[in-house]
Amino acid sequence: MMLNRLLHACETELNYIDMAINFKKSFCIRIGPRNDATCASIASLNDHVIHWMTEVRYLGIYMVSSRVFKWSLHYAKCGFYRAANAIFGKVGRVASEEIILRLITSKCLPILFYCLEVCPLTKNDLNSLDFVINKFFYETL
Repeated sequence: MMLNRLLHACETELNYIDMAINFKKSFCIRIGPRNDATCASIASLNDHVIHWMTEVRYLGIYMVSSRVFKWSLHYAKCGFYRAANAIFGKVGRVASEEIILRLITSKCLPILFYCLEVCPLTKNDLNSLDFVINKFFYETL
């Protein structure tokens, strides 16, 4: 298998410079027309197996196995709601709407928008983000 040979060549070269692959943090994900095809496992020279995943976290963003390069917004939305609920848990209804709006804007929106400038977003993704923001602000303020 060509992917196994490529992995072995990388391992050999890394060994020359006293480096190694961290197999606890290494995963494979398939993106393209055959993303749902079953793949053979990939083993290192030391018989460490690299697992195939349908979703992989990279720099805080979750890539999803699909026909095209795609990101999952689910975790960003959960993080937004978690941060917003933490703010409401601390200030409750004691603070003014202006203070709550500034806190949400400065602390929660960056969680929701983290790395979106590099993510290819569809119209459905944009509508989903718009829904999260509108629903939150209209129901709470």
